[in-house]
Amino acid sequence: MGFVVDSQKEGGGTSAGGGSVGFRSLLRRKQVDSAHAKAKGQQLAKELSIPQLLAIGVGSTIGAGVYVLVGTVAREHSGPSLAISFLIAGIAAALSAFCYAELSSRCPSAGSAYHYSYICVGEGVAWLVGWALILEYTIGGSAVARGISPNLALFFGGPDSLPAFLARIQIPGLDVVVDPCAAILVLVVTGLLCVGIKESSRVQAIVTTANVCVMVFVIIAGGYLGFQTGWPGYKVPNGYFPYGVNGMLAGSATVFFAYIGFDSVASTAEEVKNPQRDLPLGIGFSLSICCILYMLVSVVIVGLVPFYAMDPDTPISSAFASHGIQWAVYIITAGAVTALCSTLMGSILPQPRILMAMARDGLLPPFFSHVNNRSQVPVNSTLTTGVCAAILAFFMDVSQLAGMVSVGTLLAFTVVAVSILILRYVPPDEMPLPSSLQDSIDSVSVRYSNIAQDIDGGSPKEPASDSQGKSELSIKYPLILKSDQDKLDEQKRRKIAGWNIAFVCIGVLLLTSAASAEYLPSIPRFTVCGVGGALMLCGLIMLSWIDQDDARHSFGHTGGFTCPFVPLLPIACILVNVYLLINLGAGTWMRVSAWLVIGVLVYVFYGRTHSSLLNAVYVPAAHVEEIYRSSPEFLA
Repeated sequence: MGFVVDSQKEGGGTSAGGGSVGFRSLLRRKQVDSAHAKAKGQQLAKELSIPQLLAIGVGSTIGAGVYVLVGTVAREHSGPSLAISFLIAGIAAALSAFCYAELSSRCPSAGSAYHYSYICVGEGVAWLVGWALILEYTIGGSAVARGISPNLALFFGGPDSLPAFLARIQIPGLDVVVDPCAAILVLVVTGLLCVGIKESSRVQAIVTTANVCVMVFVIIAGGYLGFQTGWPGYKVPNGYFPYGVNGMLAGSATVFFAYIGFDSVASTAEEVKNPQRDLPLGIGFSLSICCILYMLVSVVIVGLVPFYAMDPDTPISSAFASHGIQWAVYIITAGAVTALCSTLMGSILPQPRILMAMARDGLLPPFFSHVNNRSQVPVNSTLTTGVCAAILAFFMDVSQLAGMVSVGTLLAFTVVAVSILILRYVPPDEMPLPSSLQDSIDSVSVRYSNIAQDIDGGSPKEPASDSQGKSELSIKYPLILKSDQDKLDEQKRRKIAGWNIAFVCIGVLLLTSAASAEYLPSIPRFTVCGVGGALMLCGLIMLSWIDQDDARHSFGHTGGFTCPFVPLLPIACILVNVYLLINLGAGTWMRVSAWLVIGVLVYVFYGRTHSSLLNAVYVPAAHVEEIYRSSPEFLA
């Protein structure tokens, strides 16, 4: 019944225990960032509200890809049912959005999925997620910047018509085409992000508004043309599903990546004025706006031109040109340029905050955690991100590395969904505190130990008032008066829940791997699918049957959004994202594995030994605030 303290000190361990200590470091979890945890460092500026979050979310999500995806997916997969493909993909993305909405409102700190996984899963998984997101945003920003110059050149008369100092140049003797325009754009965006979050979000709002206006023009003008011409695209002989339902679903898997970007909203959580209210609304509204725009554009364009006659490279502008509206190409090109510019800002914005969060936790050098006093943004991390992305954009055509971007996002989506299950069923019951608070921890520990002795032994002078004393103590200290049977029942429930979460993850991995392994013989393939499906369903049924943990109500900041349909929704999210991860291709996974191996080496030789949790003292979560209140730092 007493107050239990666990001190995790990993320095100077013996060789015999070195492996165990190293493994424990992968599982250590930090507390939800609070005012106490950040009191020693500089704070980011709280400037963002719902309009700015919408600009960041919509701007990061709607890239120029939609101007190409419409034609490619309609021709190869969906046909006239393209809008349904976008709807299904939007629903699949919404599964992750619900999970992000709850975690961002409960744990509103910079770092997004890295931060959530560090709190709920452990340091090892958090490091891999953060390291993968660094790669995602760097390559994503470089690829977007490379795509701007060809579209921008169309305003100067053709694909190779940019001014000489901006035009692409092939270096003699090397198979390298440098792109000065892409590098300059990355540096301009980096400078803008260094000025301040308020100013950069205002610029992004302007650029995003221009992009949305172009899409609205496509919808209205295209709808008018469709009614004038009788929607020839819907009068094809193959019907609404020319490639069958499977083709439509394959199209959904392809266009799913058009929804990647809303997680940028969560990365700015620390800069939101009212995170409990605004973050869930910002994530939900931005995803809804993107889904509606995607569906309306696809409804119009596949109706103007039969799907088999679409131009796969410029489907929207060629659809208007086929009806005699040649000037529309300039408006649509302007939309593509503004879409790419807003996506570029959305790609570079989150990475400095992830670098800053990792440096705050000691996993990266403190250089990256510095926050500028005037602009209140992580300038060192922003400049590092911008310079690296500019160098990549200048020297490399990173389009072949685009699959690596998807790995980081899908891995983050998967871990966030697992974190929701952990939060609901087995939330951390111990929190790490810095060793500097040891005196406060000892004083609170002694006080609770004395209270526990009074409860166990009673008072010999007044035996008749024992039940009354217990009643009074139970009101003041409800968490220490659980009976031994209650504690055993709770431990049993947590153990069952933990095993079933593991069964779900293993079952999903087996099911998706076997379903995607078409090279395997049918019998072993279907056997593994059956085993995986049985494990997943068993975990789902058991988690639905057992009670969720009462501590979930007090985890982090309360009063925000609550993810519905747990455990079904996060398990469906895990299934969708792991299936997409498995199907990214062997080449992509080989390249990502090389990057992850580098990350493992950085963690082993730096992050593990510099972690802020290295000498942490773990105390019951219920007493963290009381310890802080009794500390000299708080009283001062």
